Amino acid sequence: MKITSRFTVAVHTLLAIYAFQGKHKLTSEFIASSVNVNPVVIRRTLQSLKAAGLADVKAGTGGAIPVRQASEVTLYDIYSAVDCVDGDLFNFHDEPNPDCPVGRNIHRVLEPHLKRAQEAMEDELRSVTLAELITE
Repeated sequence: MKITSRFTVAVHTLLAIYAFQGKHKLTSEFIASSVNVNPVVIRRTLQSLKAAGLADVKAGTGGAIPVRQASEVTLYDIYSAVDCVDGDLFNFHDEPNPDCPVGRNIHRVLEPHLKRAQEAMEDELRSVTLAELITE
């Protein structure tokens, strides 16, 4: 299982916006050339980032601009904005056998560990800002 590439595309998109603001017109075509994807992918990404209050897009010739300081945007903000995961990161198979001792207990035994794993990943994403990535 993988988190969709929407997350890394969105991070790349925002980093390009911060890196090139004031130097280039930040159109979806320009950003797409950096990400190496179709501009339609960038337009969809920008819609999600705009809805989350992370970027703004001026229609026509305006291009994209950041809304917040890079130090105020975490990887978790971006992860949440682009809906990489719908709810829980780990999903259980449907209807394990209740007559089997493993099937009967798998959810109860495994679920708390998987929730902690997801929380740890999300905490790590909360701890990294775009400003840090720009510095790196």
